[in-house]
Amino acid sequence: MLLGRYLHLLAARGGGRLDRSAYTVLSRIRAEGPMSIGRLSDAFGLDASTLNRQTAAMLRAGTVERIPDPEGSMARRFAITPEGERRLDRDRAENVAGLARLLEDWTPADAAQLADGLARLNRDIERLDGRPWPRD
Repeated sequence: MLLGRYLHLLAARGGGRLDRSAYTVLSRIRAEGPMSIGRLSDAFGLDASTLNRQTAAMLRAGTVERIPDPEGSMARRFAITPEGERRLDRDRAENVAGLARLLEDWTPADAAQLADGLARLNRDIERLDGRPWPRD
């Protein structure tokens, strides 16, 4: 939890970073493709009003757009825009670079052990929560 809370300390300084909720929603949309509020609600365990506020802010920022549901439903889906892709890529690269700085004095074995432990922790959280994160 500290890592998530303080990751901004490891990233490059400057404005324009996505907030945590936008980063998470954009990452999920990138992994799964366009999603409706209902699917986002199921994926994150959040109520629709919370996601409506988050996606409204993302629409204003130009990081997502509404598209028709290809299955013909009345619901609209949210798709990541080129601006959303650009900002997500930039923030992710800054996060990775910050983590590399944090771990620069670690041995490769120590870093691998951390990665293995975090992967296991994530899988166990997902198992308990019942909401697995899509992976390549």
